[in-house]
Amino acid sequence: MTDLASALATAQAQVEARLKAAIDDGPTVPSRLREATAYAALGGGKRLRAFLAMESARISGVAASAGLDAGAAVECIHAYSLVHDDLPAMDDDDMRRGKPTCHIAYDPATAILVGDGLQALGFALLAGIGAAPAERVLQLSAGLARAAGNAGMVGGQMRDILAERTAPQGMSGVALIQAQKTGALFEWSATVGPVLAGEDPAPLHAYAEAMGRAFQIRDDLLDVDGDAAAVGKALGKDADAGKATFVSLLGVDGARREAARLIDAALEALAPYGAEGGTLAQLARFTLERSH
Repeated sequence: MTDLASALATAQAQVEARLKAAIDDGPTVPSRLREATAYAALGGGKRLRAFLAMESARISGVAASAGLDAGAAVECIHAYSLVHDDLPAMDDDDMRRGKPTCHIAYDPATAILVGDGLQALGFALLAGIGAAPAERVLQLSAGLARAAGNAGMVGGQMRDILAERTAPQGMSGVALIQAQKTGALFEWSATVGPVLAGEDPAPLHAYAEAMGRAFQIRDDLLDVDGDAAAVGKALGKDADAGKATFVSLLGVDGARREAARLIDAALEALAPYGAEGGTLAQLARFTLERSH
């Protein structure tokens, strides 16, 4: 995984720099809001969604600058969702990425505004992509709105909240929640390249659909047997809340087998890309091995 580790580190540094520049932009931004936004969005996270967008752009022959802006955009959306999810009215988490959550470090009102601003910033970054035809950038922006909105990530969070108030979900219910809450942004990220290049996004969409679910299963496994210091947040909260997860439904061994099956499916979906898909294949395998 040395090649993957190097590629991820390079992408992380590029995304960090792009986000910092975007957050710092503009003298009219209140200093407290700028500071809190940087606190929430910088200095942590695996940047897997950004990496997917950037690698997707590379293997589709799209300009690296477009892939980077798309990657930074999806990281803004992801960061905003975490800030809002951590609020007392939602998941009520005190730690994220190994440090106090935004509403703890600042206050809930500031955290809400940070999330609002990050969502807007994500679409501003997309709108600024100049290395592709405008109609394709518009298609990409509309796709992110769907993936992040009521039919995607936000809808998944709503289903997750409702599931806490009703009988435990079955496999189809859990799969739907995670497909919306987690999978939608992975799938959007992986199709950045084909959309901007005017190519068929189906192979990379299928890759990300399988890998995204395997990623969530690995998250569920880490919630059971992970190390809180490595993961960077409190563990065991799903079990304490009585929420159904892939692990609670399949068992630890069953969940591991299902994750392995999904990674095989992800690798099969990469077949049309041949050797060019090698880094994405490494990323899929990494999904099963990660410790955070």
